[in-house]
Amino acid sequence: MGGDRRDNFEQYLIYGGMPYLLNLHSIRQKQDYLQSLFREVYIKDIIEYNGIERQDILDDMLDFFSSSVGSLTNATKIVNALNSVKHASVSNNTVSAYIGFMIDAFLIYEARRYDIKGKSYFEYPNKYYYTDIGLRNARLQFRQIDPGHMMENIIYMELIRRGYAVDVGVVTDRRNGQKKQKEIDFAVNQGDKRMYIQSAWQMANLAKENTEMDSLKLTNDFFKRIIIRSDIPGMMTDNQGIIHCNIIDFLLREDLLIP
Repeated sequence: MGGDRRDNFEQYLIYGGMPYLLNLHSIRQKQDYLQSLFREVYIKDIIEYNGIERQDILDDMLDFFSSSVGSLTNATKIVNALNSVKHASVSNNTVSAYIGFMIDAFLIYEARRYDIKGKSYFEYPNKYYYTDIGLRNARLQFRQIDPGHMMENIIYMELIRRGYAVDVGVVTDRRNGQKKQKEIDFAVNQGDKRMYIQSAWQMANLAKENTEMDSLKLTNDFFKRIIIRSDIPGMMTDNQGIIHCNIIDFLLREDLLIP
């Protein structure tokens, strides 16, 4: 593609990585292409293949997922949100089925929560990520540009592309007599190898730094711990053994974080 790598990353953050985008040059062309792709290929395929009768519900769910990338949710939460807006009876079974249709169409991925110490999966809630961040942005008319959650989506899909099994990690903080679940964005596995990854767009102050690093400190094992950021120039390891890596370096060098 050429050009400045930061400029290229910012384009990728907004328009994603669909190959045909390389043939398009104007903002309008890129936006029109992605919106048409979403509407005429993905949505049309989901509706026709699965015989969906309630396209309005599907549309509302797509808007919900697009606005809440990286947020924990489940079918019940989505049902409650839809019913409160539409004042209609939408069932858990319908929502669960539609989620399955979106996953089968490779529009979204489901990331399950995994108890790192208990070595078991939680039934719910889960996280959902778009297979391409450009499609997510197209669904929202390129109006909700939230770089933190968008970067998290990009990291998740890049890890999937590299062949890793990726879960949302959960650790229990039992310090000072408490019992509080804390989240690690990604528990990443390949065979018997594992690493823990946090996505942090910026760590501009001590409070943010403590929040991002605290759950990593609770893992208490020997696996690699990484924070991927946009606000550092390269890669470094802090005095607690946590690796801090620039998002662009992570995307360009597949060997960078191999355990």
